[in-house]
Amino acid sequence: MSCNPSIGGIGKGHLVKEIDALGGVMGEVTDAAGIQFRTLNRSRGPAVWGPRAQADRELYRTNMQSRLVETENLSILEDGVEDLILDPSSPKVCGVLLESGARILTDRVVITTGTFLSGVIHIGNKRIPAGRMGDAASYGLAKTLERFNFSLSRLKTGTPPRLDGSTIDFSVLTEQPGDPSPLPFSFVNDNVTIKEQRSCYLAFTNPTTHQLVRENFHLSPNFESGDGKGLGPRYCPSLEAKVDRFKERVRHIVWLEPEGLDTDVIYPNGLSMSFPEEVQEKILRSIVSLSRVKMVQPGYAVEYDYVDPKQLRKTLETRLISGLYLAGQINGTTGYEEAAAQGLIAGLNAALSLDKREFTLDRADGYIGVLIDDLVTLGTKEPYRMFTSRAEYRLSLRPDNADMRLTQKGREIGCVSESRWKRFVEKKEKIEVGVAALNSFTLLGREWKQLGFPISDTHNNEYRTAANIIYQLKDKSENIVEMLRERCEGLRETLSRDRRISQYLTNELIYGPYLSSQKADMTYFRQEDSLLLPEGLDYSTLGFLSLEEREKLAQHRPTSFSQASRISGITPTCLAALLKYTQRQHKAIPEFNL
Repeated sequence: MSCNPSIGGIGKGHLVKEIDALGGVMGEVTDAAGIQFRTLNRSRGPAVWGPRAQADRELYRTNMQSRLVETENLSILEDGVEDLILDPSSPKVCGVLLESGARILTDRVVITTGTFLSGVIHIGNKRIPAGRMGDAASYGLAKTLERFNFSLSRLKTGTPPRLDGSTIDFSVLTEQPGDPSPLPFSFVNDNVTIKEQRSCYLAFTNPTTHQLVRENFHLSPNFESGDGKGLGPRYCPSLEAKVDRFKERVRHIVWLEPEGLDTDVIYPNGLSMSFPEEVQEKILRSIVSLSRVKMVQPGYAVEYDYVDPKQLRKTLETRLISGLYLAGQINGTTGYEEAAAQGLIAGLNAALSLDKREFTLDRADGYIGVLIDDLVTLGTKEPYRMFTSRAEYRLSLRPDNADMRLTQKGREIGCVSESRWKRFVEKKEKIEVGVAALNSFTLLGREWKQLGFPISDTHNNEYRTAANIIYQLKDKSENIVEMLRERCEGLRETLSRDRRISQYLTNELIYGPYLSSQKADMTYFRQEDSLLLPEGLDYSTLGFLSLEEREKLAQHRPTSFSQASRISGITPTCLAALLKYTQRQHKAIPEFNL
């Protein structure tokens, strides 16, 4: 965990649940190392809730290492990769060259460089060649990628200073405890490991803080990625950027988050900065509760290279070098969750390609599909972060149903274990029994009222199913299924006591009418997405398209009409003309009205 010792959040939590549903271990390790679990965005509907966990940094590392060591058929070699070995006769990967001089020969390589590709750390005017404090950057790979015409640009991100918690006055801050009954991230876990959760604390910057920032702007680093060449994260900006961008604000939120059970180190979320160390210390001590704080490590910014992700296929294989896959920050994303989702898809496809198979998810399958489609279709000029607002079908893509959406797909390609599959089948059967029971259990309105459910007198003599009651009370309680099980004798034996099954049933019935409508939209999307564009189509020769349309299609290389429709500047008229042309030239493309 290079930066923030937390996993999940709004949009990001969806990704972790989907990774878990496909057999990834991020959720399981978080359940073992989490010291605070909290569902964000609870004031809104369950489709946009954000499961989040604060993790013990050391426990997360050791648990993840244990899982890797225990994985069958996985060999781990600790060494730096200096360069790729390529076939001299064709753009095809043949292996990697290590810093030690050793070679590993292979025809499939997945690159996950994080912030290490030509990475430079900035603290004031101090520049350190590194991708993370204490770890060297990688330069050979960047030169090779550039040599093979990959479009490289620079991005920057940052991390806040680390604080000594024993020098913080927490008594003057607002405490934020975790959820009283935390739900685990992983669908294979019934409970989290660490029962006694740690609290986070809410603090704020103030006008004095902002004045210190403004007075020291001239000491900020000179970034290579500034002046239009690249940007830092829009949704997690540095303190300098916030003070400059939001001049009218008199304070900004700072969350003081513990880094572990056996350490006093505190992560001040919201205080990313790259001023000289002495300036950082003054800024920190201007904040209430931090007047005597000791800084354990200064904050810093890091610049790094990334590849234009439009040069990737949906499998995350590069278009320019066969057998080479890219995942994580090298594709322009930010965050562990986005990187893990890409790593899973890239790794699966690298393996499946040996049998001439592939595995992709579309925008109707999950947030992983949204993430990859956004990247390979639109690219990015700033670090890409996942949000629920990016998903068109978010009512259907909830955190609680990630396994129902994806685990069977994972089973079909071999990445879901026997034990996970058994739990999934058992859960699915319980859900089917529960749905049938809720749809068949019927009482008169006055009988529901006698059981304590708020039914209008005008419906006293009307029959209502338990499913109707859930939909009617959707805004009254999150625990309607539990209430029904406890109060209705006829439902006690059929409704599971598993909180996650209760939540799933509640959400499905609350959203029922909307899900039917969205299902029709998803069917239409998939029809459109199945209309494939010929891979080698030379758009420059299509005179019936405008110059702008030809240039954008040639640049983005969309694989389907659905993908083409999401490119800025590609109009319905352009798509219709392109459809007629491809149907005429390639008879295999079916008739379909765009």
